[in-house]
Amino acid sequence: MSNRDKELIGHGIETHADGFGSPIGKLKGINIPIENMSPRDLEAYQIYEGKTITLEFEGGLKVIGNVITGTRDLKGKILIISFENSTVTHNDKVLFQPEWGVYDMAVGKEVVSAYAGAADINSFEDTSEVSKTKTHKIKYSDNQKRLYGLYDSVREIRNTKNVTEQKIESIYNDLLNNYKNDWLLLLELYELAKAYKLDIQEKILKSLEVLKSNNSYTKLIENGLALCH
Repeated sequence: MSNRDKELIGHGIETHADGFGSPIGKLKGINIPIENMSPRDLEAYQIYEGKTITLEFEGGLKVIGNVITGTRDLKGKILIISFENSTVTHNDKVLFQPEWGVYDMAVGKEVVSAYAGAADINSFEDTSEVSKTKTHKIKYSDNQKRLYGLYDSVREIRNTKNVTEQKIESIYNDLLNNYKNDWLLLLELYELAKAYKLDIQEKILKSLEVLKSNNSYTKLIENGLALCH
């Protein structure tokens, strides 16, 4: 467990080798989240060292145990409360038993965000290996390069908003003559033609309907047309 990307003393992978679990949320009937409680609040709710307490959370989780210590961050917010002789249950399910040792309860009413990997990378050995498999460099044919050039042309038309009947029709005819099965660029052309109310949109739509007869394209084209409408 870490705070500000630094492992908390005594809470490394040796201590929590079998994993870690902790309740999230507020205590039932208490509006102040535990992490925001002042020393006076903690005393009022009898959450202090040497005291055997019962904490019941709004989600149905219950922690019973003897408080042995607590950890705060530099701003004074409570990070962890540690218990001995602790039993943790959620409804009828037992999550922690006294014979398992010290129960370290991380404190927090909500999970703000989550990221993959270790918070403190110095706490884990780097066991990763560089792959021996090299990335295969794809060699495109002249025909493929020409098709990608058409995609570039459509992107430029879209970005500059210089959409004309002549430009869309020229690319459309090129597709029909040389790339009859390229449904994706047809969809892009249809989207532009429809947005700018060009006459050619009906021709493009008919070509897409023809391509839909190929089961490999049917759902893809239908989804694309749904976005256009």
